[in-house]
Amino acid sequence: MNKSALLAVLLLAGCAVQPTYQRPAVELPQAWKESAPRYATDGRWWKIYGDPALDKLVDEALVHNADIALAVARVDEARAQLGISESYLYPRVDATFDRSRSLNSTATGLFPPNIPREQNDYRAAVRVSYEVDLWGKLRAGTTAARADLLATESARDTVRLALVAQVVRSYFTLSALDARVELTRRTIALREDALRLQRRRNVNGLISDFELRQLEAEAATVRAQLPPLERDRDTGEAALAVLLGRSPRAIFEDAVSRAPVGTNLMSTVLPDGMPSELLLRRPDVAEAEQRMIAANARIAEARSAMFPSIVLTGLLGSESAALAGLFSGPAGMWTLAAAFLQPIFQGGRLEAETEVAKAREAQALAQYQRVIQTAFREVREALSSQTRARESFDAESERVRALSETLRLAQRRYEHGLASQLDVLDSERGLLTAEQSRIDALRAQRAAIADLYKALGG
Repeated sequence: MNKSALLAVLLLAGCAVQPTYQRPAVELPQAWKESAPRYATDGRWWKIYGDPALDKLVDEALVHNADIALAVARVDEARAQLGISESYLYPRVDATFDRSRSLNSTATGLFPPNIPREQNDYRAAVRVSYEVDLWGKLRAGTTAARADLLATESARDTVRLALVAQVVRSYFTLSALDARVELTRRTIALREDALRLQRRRNVNGLISDFELRQLEAEAATVRAQLPPLERDRDTGEAALAVLLGRSPRAIFEDAVSRAPVGTNLMSTVLPDGMPSELLLRRPDVAEAEQRMIAANARIAEARSAMFPSIVLTGLLGSESAALAGLFSGPAGMWTLAAAFLQPIFQGGRLEAETEVAKAREAQALAQYQRVIQTAFREVREALSSQTRARESFDAESERVRALSETLRLAQRRYEHGLASQLDVLDSERGLLTAEQSRIDALRAQRAAIADLYKALGG
């Protein structure tokens, strides 16, 4: 090969090589807007709630949930695909054994005389073939497959993170419904006790029928609140059982164990000076970046298809007309060959495939940028929600304390004849509403913490 031809080959090879991947530049904030003590650095962030029953449910979900099983199977598939791509980098060796029997025609005059018409042929050989990865096509395919595997693993981690957050939210929603059901039942019991007393007073002429009917209507109003709450609790328990991956029988028959609802709060936001690059470790961000790496590698793979391919083949074996002489000295044979293939005209297919790969890389880049934007938006929202939820709970707690004192004073005024029973009922109604709102505020505060850790990638 002369110098000009060698230079042309090297130039072609240089055109086939895809530039090394570099992470796209993203304008990141220097630090978070809020700060507080760090927690759950081992990744098991749900333990901050200090609830053993919740810990057991999360472990159960991570083992049995169907979405987790599906994500794990996809990882296994991607790992096997990587194995297929890596296999093309090595020679392929096959062992063959052929036996054939034929009958030749003598009517054509082409068959030599004194040669038997019937012939046997036995052939045993080892065949080796190897494609020289001169332009990096096979290496690019392996790089893309490896990036696909890492992306699939990140997708699995995203599913795990979303599942844990959903289990936590569902668990505390169910606990809040338990608390509201218990509160409503206590209120019903108090109203029924008070109603029995007022009925005796009505019999003795101390209150009118009008006042008694009002009390009966108020007690019925509270009783009417209980069935919808119990329905919502049953629905939430069934939904949580599905998240846990339980069997149909267990979903229908078994209860989800849970601890009584406490009122302790925890504050968890980000410490001062935490780098924004930490958020790039979120599994969905990592998945988007690996998809971009795979798309980048497939551009090189598509470009390499435009250049020559060289395949080396070899065969070593023996061939004989009789099986007994198959492995004798005269039966030995071997072949060495090299095939050179240069695409010349494909109707524009190869160029189009390269453009497809470039377009997919552009899509992956846009998806990566969108995922990062979504990640920072979710963190900002979660930080704000966590703070506002705590403020709401503090306000609702203060409201409950004030209305509890209001009810106590209304009852004393009623006992001394300074207020009517309606004043007491109004105070009780307001306190019930405030206590329900306080339960919801506690649930929202706990859910906000789960959303914060989910936004931070666990």
